Amino acid sequence: MTDRKTIAIFGAGTGLGASLATRFGREGYRVALVARNAASLGERVADLDRAGIEAAAFSADLGNLDGIAALVHSIEERFGSIDVSVYAPVPSDVGFTPAAELDAAKLLSAITLFSLSPVEVSHAVLPGMLKRGGGSLVIVSGLSAVVPMAGFAGIGPAMAAARNYALTLHAELRSDGIYSGSVSIGALIERSAGKRTMEASGVKLDGAFPILDPDDIAQEIWTLVAERDRAEAILPPLPAA
Repeated sequence: MTDRKTIAIFGAGTGLGASLATRFGREGYRVALVARNAASLGERVADLDRAGIEAAAFSADLGNLDGIAALVHSIEERFGSIDVSVYAPVPSDVGFTPAAELDAAKLLSAITLFSLSPVEVSHAVLPGMLKRGGGSLVIVSGLSAVVPMAGFAGIGPAMAAARNYALTLHAELRSDGIYSGSVSIGALIERSAGKRTMEASGVKLDGAFPILDPDDIAQEIWTLVAERDRAEAILPPLPAA
């Protein structure tokens, strides 16, 4: 058994997921990459291996709630523990709905991935963290989790629920050595599937959307986990009132 720590990235894409793997890998963390595309995951594991970072791929659909407990168990079997859990899936086919057009069926399609799955992942990793007396959980969402945004009602309420959950966990478990935090991103992420999808659809990005380097987001998440001095980050920062 090794005393090296492990980060599990649930939703390990080519943008933020890749940057998180590199950033934490530089600190000696082993990396568990979770996403649906097994072939793409294999390429990322190979890239990390060439950089001297131990990593393993776990192909899974995070929308399948019944499979999450077994997924977490398989990661813990492979690495011995999950010391940092980052939940950050960004499906390329996510849809946005105006609030006036939102109904229960449309909301339900967002709730599974953006509310129920992050709760289920956290519920599965927490027993090990509590037993060891330490660990970190981070849930990444969009800015509509914090600020009501016209046209984003399909995912905003679902993300807001996950944000509330992450902040409540922080209040409950910090005395047990558990850090829980929320990161809300109000921008497109460079090198991500979401940005590529928007570009392919013909949307002009010239100044219409802020664009963040995923390396900068990964550094912010590393700072949250390492320093534990705040439970939330909003990127880019909101303007002062």
